[in-house]
Amino acid sequence: MADTAPKLARVVFDESHSQAWTIRPELAREMQPAHPADSSYARAAEALDAHGFEVGCNADRELSAHTLAEADVLVIAHPSERRWEATTNERSPRLSPAELEAVERFVERGGGLVVLGETEQDKYGNNLNDLLSRFGIEIANDTVQDYERCREAPSWILPELVRGNGSGDRRTDLLTRVREACFYRTGTLTLDDRARVLARASLTASAPGEPLAAVTERGRGRVIALADSDLFGDDCFDELDHANLWLNLVYWAAEPSLAAADSGDARSEALSGPAWASLKAAVEDLRLMQEPDGSVDLRRYDRDRVASLTTAVAASARALAPRFPHQSEYIEALAADLGDWAKAGFGKPDFMRSTDAFRPERERRDGVEHLVVFPMYKQNASRDTCFEALLVRTPWPERVAELERTRYDNAKFVPVTFVDHTAGYDSECAVLFPETFSTIERPPSHFGAIFCDREAERFRRVCGRAVEVLGINLPPDASCLLSSPRLSRDAYVLWDLIHDRTHMHGDLPFDPFMIRQRSPYWMYSLEELRCDLTAFCEAVELERQGHAFARFVQYAVLFDRMFRFPVTGSRVRNYDGLGGQLLFAFLHREGYLHWTDNELRVEWERVVDGVAALRERVQSLYHSGIDRSKLAQWLAAHDLVSEYVPPAQGSRWAREARAQLPEVEEPKELVGLVKDDEFPLSLFYVQLQGKLLPALRRPSDSQRAAA
Repeated sequence: MADTAPKLARVVFDESHSQAWTIRPELAREMQPAHPADSSYARAAEALDAHGFEVGCNADRELSAHTLAEADVLVIAHPSERRWEATTNERSPRLSPAELEAVERFVERGGGLVVLGETEQDKYGNNLNDLLSRFGIEIANDTVQDYERCREAPSWILPELVRGNGSGDRRTDLLTRVREACFYRTGTLTLDDRARVLARASLTASAPGEPLAAVTERGRGRVIALADSDLFGDDCFDELDHANLWLNLVYWAAEPSLAAADSGDARSEALSGPAWASLKAAVEDLRLMQEPDGSVDLRRYDRDRVASLTTAVAASARALAPRFPHQSEYIEALAADLGDWAKAGFGKPDFMRSTDAFRPERERRDGVEHLVVFPMYKQNASRDTCFEALLVRTPWPERVAELERTRYDNAKFVPVTFVDHTAGYDSECAVLFPETFSTIERPPSHFGAIFCDREAERFRRVCGRAVEVLGINLPPDASCLLSSPRLSRDAYVLWDLIHDRTHMHGDLPFDPFMIRQRSPYWMYSLEELRCDLTAFCEAVELERQGHAFARFVQYAVLFDRMFRFPVTGSRVRNYDGLGGQLLFAFLHREGYLHWTDNELRVEWERVVDGVAALRERVQSLYHSGIDRSKLAQWLAAHDLVSEYVPPAQGSRWAREARAQLPEVEEPKELVGLVKDDEFPLSLFYVQLQGKLLPALRRPSDSQRAAA
């Protein structure tokens, strides 16, 4: 399917300096008619394209600041004089002094540079070392042979991969999912002490222990050097773990650009006009006058002043109407509700008319904006009812729209981002639900809106710090997710789409949300966890089917569940936190995570199997629940959780104590016997929570703006 989502980053292959490799298949056929794959990097380019990168070729321009402005990552693969190799053109393989300066500045400003040399480096007539030496690296004139660790020929060597090479505080593991690679006719590298080795020749090689691949950082940018270029050619790209290594390297090189990129949202015309400023100011004044139920005490406030503010809100909303033609019915209903509230003496607001007319789920178009004005309370914030005004925007990339149409039908789900808001949303509230609006009767459940930008910001803030504290072996693409506002936001859109839908699918209790029944909080925990485990496993299947972006959803579910949820909020029936505790404890107990030497190691090649195994346990509980009584199901669920997360001392629900539970006619009478913290945090989480405290406090909008 066509995907109009913005590309992650632009990778430009330089082919203007007589390179021995091209990403253009037609040129590869000209260079090597008998065997084009021996001159082709088309597979490497295709892999990048499949993972969301934009790939380009610089065929004939010099590497100037202007040219490099079009790149986030520059690849220079084995320039050569034509007497040694079939090449892309007959130009000089040497970069000019001006080009060397331009590339160095490109890196210092945050660009990524990948340089691939070759065996007997000096003979090819290029000056790659004039470039690499600026970053503390040189390619030695060498040919490594190894009769012990090789494939098919002594020059096809199997290097020792050097693990544990981190990047900054995150310790990014550039060898994630890379068990073995082969270097074909490779030279060696000489490095200064700032460079980090990724691969070196074995001790049985002709150049024992010498570096073959290394990375370094300069300014805001990153540099990668390899002494062999064949391993990413079409002939070898799918051998061993070369494809994973290639993608890891490019993700790592692109991360500074991804972190610096904005969300891609256009400027809001509504935000810049006077009508929004007037509406927002009136709402800010009005909300300060309201009682906890949303009414205004006219013994304390002048009626004419309150009426003037409501009139200003209605007039400003009507002035904004041309910017929101899809909301004309809602804006008129809002004005009518404001008028009726004033006529009724500003008692508890009843905004049913505008609630019924507010239908953002009907307008899921990428970039569409909505005006939102309601008296409401905020989840995870003040429970008092007061007016709030918001401008929101819907991110709806084509890949998500297509999946919703064809696979995850969810007509009520609406992802939104903040354009602007009044003071009540300068809080942890990340949802916009009709049930939070002030209405006398139960409001219609037309939609559920999730602020995916706020969810993503919390994820980056808390989980990014957790990764640093725990020393996790972080994959480069996961590090990009933790750095990029746009990547993390879009991951949450897809995650929430699947999660929200899952509440209504599968082996369910009669009330899947359990809103209308009183249950022990671990039942809510297992329901939320079931939906997240389903989203994770669906993302695994999507990735297998070619939707590479879905891997970001897997990282988001895993990290947010394990590292943010358990340490966020109070310990009073914290059902989201308990779900995260169970996920972590299961993966650790079953050997998918390892806490050793104060570092958390994830078995990335197996962890998907661990999540699937826990999902199977939860699904089995749900499936068998139809044959149990309500109380028996609660006890079975308690047993499942207790197997991995020990219950509190003195729990009345623990297996060894439950014989003392009183006999009751209705099981809900026993809910009061659940401890506030029925499943306390482990020592691991208690220690982690203390180290994450600064990251757990959301900075206010003013603090974020100042930063």
